[in-house]
Amino acid sequence: MDIRQINDEYSVSGQITVEELDEVTALGFKSIVCNRPDEEEPGQPHYAEIEARAKELGLEIRHIPVGRMGLTPEGVTEMADALEDFQKPMLGFCRSGARSTAIYEQAQRFKG
Repeated sequence: MDIRQINDEYSVSGQITVEELDEVTALGFKSIVCNRPDEEEPGQPHYAEIEARAKELGLEIRHIPVGRMGLTPEGVTEMADALEDFQKPMLGFCRSGARSTAIYEQAQRFKG
């Protein structure tokens, strides 16, 4: 995992695996947002697999996919809601972390 801290409350990463969720928990993350659509790339873990393990570990998790069309107003609103509702620190992930960074930045503007 290549976790990059944006601030004390939010970090981003590329794709994570079910097996890496134990490490995510050990690093102190309390919630996760997946910004990657299922089936974007062959062999990537499905959200449902990650969600099941995350819930077993007590992590809050939400799927807010950002696809090829980019950010949507609905997605930004969902992200703003997750940022308000979920415990911190939060980890956002997608393929590289770029979409998770972009949606976070837009959600911050939406909240402000």
